[in-house]
Amino acid sequence: MSAHEIVKDIHWVGAVDWDRRHFHGFSYTTPNGTTYNAYLIIDEKITLVDTVLPEFFGEMADAISGIIDPKKIEYIIANHVEIDHSGALPRMLELCPNATVLCSAKCRDGLKKNYHSDWNFRIVKTGDTVSLGKKTLEFIEAPMIHWPDSMFTYVREDELLLPNDAFGQHFASAERFDDEIDERMIMNEAAKYYANILLDLGSIIHRKLEEVEKMGIPIKIIAPSHGIIWRKDPAKIVEAYKKWSSGVIDSPRVIVIYDTMWGTTEKMARNIVEGVAAEGVAVRLYRAPFSDHTSILKDVLDTKGILVGSSTIHNSFLPTLASLLEEFETLKPKNRIGASFGSFGWGRGACRRIEESLKAAGIDIVMPALETQYVPDKDGFKAYHQFGRDFAKKVKESGVSVLKEA
Repeated sequence: MSAHEIVKDIHWVGAVDWDRRHFHGFSYTTPNGTTYNAYLIIDEKITLVDTVLPEFFGEMADAISGIIDPKKIEYIIANHVEIDHSGALPRMLELCPNATVLCSAKCRDGLKKNYHSDWNFRIVKTGDTVSLGKKTLEFIEAPMIHWPDSMFTYVREDELLLPNDAFGQHFASAERFDDEIDERMIMNEAAKYYANILLDLGSIIHRKLEEVEKMGIPIKIIAPSHGIIWRKDPAKIVEAYKKWSSGVIDSPRVIVIYDTMWGTTEKMARNIVEGVAAEGVAVRLYRAPFSDHTSILKDVLDTKGILVGSSTIHNSFLPTLASLLEEFETLKPKNRIGASFGSFGWGRGACRRIEESLKAAGIDIVMPALETQYVPDKDGFKAYHQFGRDFAKKVKESGVSVLKEA
């Protein structure tokens, strides 16, 4: 795509990846594609902020060349090492070999190890500024949002924040701004992005947001490195990050996740869902192998209660649940409650292993597991319904949650 001026003398020169369907390996599904956002600042010292995935170098170079001769670029800012942002940096530096790479110390170390090149680096840290002429850049280190090297760049005169992976979405679009796209769609993609990439970093993100707020820098536009640019109401996404990173859940919700071998656990799950709903609590049911795990993790952002069920096989849960439970253990959703249920034939094991995994994820087990041998009778179905009702009551009793400091 061609360059797009987002404010006077600052241009989007990134690339739209319409065909991307997975990110971070296959752990994050991206049915709407993504973008790699790079920004060109025209001033006395011409500056490029971030680059694109290597295979999109040609698109970025063409967009830049439509504005200026790339040889005139004096600074390239690397806010983050990961190749979806730095991958085109080596070829870009072939076009402007005299450019200085501005980055954090950890970013410099990562770039050297990734590309085995000793470029002209200049290390910047929080509070450092660089004058480009009319515009002033200010830098804010943001370690672990979401890598140790991560950094934000702020353009003081335009009140423009370039936060790299923060506030982004995996969303391909011909439009560049939030006021050109359906707001609900974009917020859904932003929530999915946060849940799948940043959820376990909530404490760090919350402290960084407080730090930036104390700096007193006005923010009129937020231009992340994936997805659309927030110009209509950037405070909306900032407030969402405050809420998500605080672990606040506005209303009781439950998700029920299961897999079944011969149908008994499915019957249990459906009756449990009816019991939860009977208590007036919102609930969603997912059969793990047929559900998008990226969307399940997004739902966790607004969910207090998590129920997981499985048939027993080899004294454990069905392997179709393994990757999702491992994601829970990795992302560690704070202040959630949970319980397990399942069926077995000649030997138990699924519920015990599910509980171990939920505990490892930091989810509080608030009820004993509900287990059934072989096929339930009528009283068994009643017990599943009551299990759902009892868990829904626990969720309502838990109230609004606030983040426990790590």
